[in-house]
Amino acid sequence: MDANFFDLSDETPVYVISVAAQLSGLHPQTLRQYDRLGLVSPGRTAGRGRLYSTRDIILLREVQRLSQEEGINLAGIKRILELETENLRQRDELSRLRGELTMIRALIRYQLPPA
Repeated sequence: MDANFFDLSDETPVYVISVAAQLSGLHPQTLRQYDRLGLVSPGRTAGRGRLYSTRDIILLREVQRLSQEEGINLAGIKRILELETENLRQRDELSRLRGELTMIRALIRYQLPPA
């Protein structure tokens, strides 16, 4: 058996909807609604059944918290999640660009030809 067979990440879809509902504290129908609205995008089985990852479960709990504790409607929650995703993407891009800038400065400082 492959050594990486059981090497699962937080993004690996492994939980069927009933287990995901139990882990998130939500009703399965609520999970279906959140999927239709694009708040969470679970993986799919060959038969089109939903499979949720650990990351999806955490996201579902956050949606529930924002809705119940903060009183934010689902459209607002969707926008918040989109902005958070964009923020993370931009942070990654900024980090990558800072690395490139550091390398360019070193090349200029030492007059090295680029690799």
